[in-house]
Amino acid sequence: MCVPHRLGCAAVSLSAPATTAPVPAGRRLGDRLGDQALFGLTALASIVAVAVIVLIVYEIVNSASPAISKYGLGFLGHQTWNNYTVFGAGTLIFGTVVTAVGALLIAAPLGVAIGLYLSLFSARRTATIIGPLVETLAAVPSVIIGLWGIIVLGPFLRSTIEPALHNVLGFIPLFGAPSATGSGVFTAMIVLSIMALPIIAAITRDLFLTVPGELKDGALALGSTHWEMVRGVVLSSMRPGIASACILGVSRALGEAIAALQVIGSVFQISSNLFANGNTLGATIAIQAQADNSHLQTASIFYLALILLVIELLVNLAAQAIVRHYRLPSVTAPTIVAAAGAN
Repeated sequence: MCVPHRLGCAAVSLSAPATTAPVPAGRRLGDRLGDQALFGLTALASIVAVAVIVLIVYEIVNSASPAISKYGLGFLGHQTWNNYTVFGAGTLIFGTVVTAVGALLIAAPLGVAIGLYLSLFSARRTATIIGPLVETLAAVPSVIIGLWGIIVLGPFLRSTIEPALHNVLGFIPLFGAPSATGSGVFTAMIVLSIMALPIIAAITRDLFLTVPGELKDGALALGSTHWEMVRGVVLSSMRPGIASACILGVSRALGEAIAALQVIGSVFQISSNLFANGNTLGATIAIQAQADNSHLQTASIFYLALILLVIELLVNLAAQAIVRHYRLPSVTAPTIVAAAGAN
């Protein structure tokens, strides 16, 4: 019988021998069948995913083979696309890379800043409101974002932003004569950055939330400012993850077709002026895939699709390589001391 004392019951419980349920001698048939069924379903799902990718690649390569045979790797640098007999992807690769890099330069700082605010500085009630709204951007159809770019963003850039940038930075070839229509590479960069922003913001927010709170509090207790804590503890420990988030965000911009098609101008040219019209791989595929094309033009469109597929594959492999190579280092006491020592 337990005596009602502050430690009496605990002493009796600790002195009693521990009793454990007997381990069953063998597993039931239902458990073994469940394990086998689970293994089979997951293996089947993986095989189906790989098979779909292989079939897509095979169909693209097979359909692009006439253009590959005719142009070879020279197709990558050739800048003419006249819809009749001469086709090249040089201008399209240029436009795709420029718009994607520009979108990354705009979206990455904003996305990381949003992730820092939602994970470290905002009140919980504020984060529960702003976080879902930012993530909702990823659910907005690209055609709607492109329509907004035509009606709202393009005229605003044409009348206000592009003339201001040209007046201040016009001596740089990137900021040449403003667009007369509001369409152009610069408009496409902003539209694509809006599409990449929620991906970067959501991933970085989740990354920053994984940094232990006692490490951040320890850096502040050692005399670090909030900026020094963020720079020395949060950002330094999550650099590989941030880089991967940015690469995954830019992969969305690389493959976007409809929104880019609506605002870029669809002109086959290479220009140093960001305000000029241009074109991308995805936009060209979207607008010409359903047209009445010749056999060679159809093969060239599939060649464009193959190039875009390879670029996307390389980008995703780069993100995985960053994570595997650097790993996410653990934030230890020396890191906190170093962050405080920078004060």
